[in-house]
Amino acid sequence: MRALAAAVAAVFMAGSLVIATISPAAGSEGGSCDPYLDGTIIVVPCSSGAGASGGASGGTPVNTCTFTALDEAQAKNLGVSWPPPRGRHWALMDCGAGTAPQAVLIVNATGAPAVTPRQLLLHAYGELDVPYLRPATAPPRGKDGLVGLPEWFWVPANEWHPRSVTVTAGSVWATATAAPVSLTFQPGAGLSPVNCTGPGVAYNRHLVAARQHTNCSYTYLQSSAGLPGNAYRASVTVTWRITWTGSGGAGGVLDAGLAVPVGFSIAVAQGEALVTSQ
Repeated sequence: MRALAAAVAAVFMAGSLVIATISPAAGSEGGSCDPYLDGTIIVVPCSSGAGASGGASGGTPVNTCTFTALDEAQAKNLGVSWPPPRGRHWALMDCGAGTAPQAVLIVNATGAPAVTPRQLLLHAYGELDVPYLRPATAPPRGKDGLVGLPEWFWVPANEWHPRSVTVTAGSVWATATAAPVSLTFQPGAGLSPVNCTGPGVAYNRHLVAARQHTNCSYTYLQSSAGLPGNAYRASVTVTWRITWTGSGGAGGVLDAGLAVPVGFSIAVAQGEALVTSQ
């Protein structure tokens, strides 16, 4: 599901044109994922599941912008200056479904668009989906944990990889990348969280517990009896690092800590000791 959309303002230096595009609103499961670029809201939508940009293999989709020449009436209707600068003409640049088409200048002699990597970044960002990585737990969700025994949590290793989108226009390009960095487990009920780097370690039910270790676990000291729903309202938050690169050495960090949480319930039972007489 895409996050709540916001306005995206793109500044085109060619012709001193400023175009504002509005993304349609949609539902969200985990709140807005909207980092900022130079004070401008850049929508980074969040999606449900692991099937986001890049796919399970971590490949990079490449969107090639297309251009449609604008005549005088069309250009004036868009509010751009007419006539265009000598040796150039106006065209409508369409870089995919993530953002609206925009008017740019084209160099007549070469057919090259007068765009910068930063301008294409807006389109790459519009196509970038940051997924909700749903955690696994041991004991598995739906089964009670026990007071005094650790609750493991992790993200499957095949889902822990960067997602990227590249947009090209002639020889100019920009790539936006979201890479998962760390996990935070919120136990619920006001208890202190646990942070760990990486996806955590998957629990192997075929090995004895004494032979396994993880830094991504939490031990409840009280049962969940009496809490709403008789369960802790826990969550696992994946923190993503959002960066970009572009032609000519452009690039940088857009958001060093984009938090995408997934909430769930954990029922914790009080273990009962068994006493036997000799």
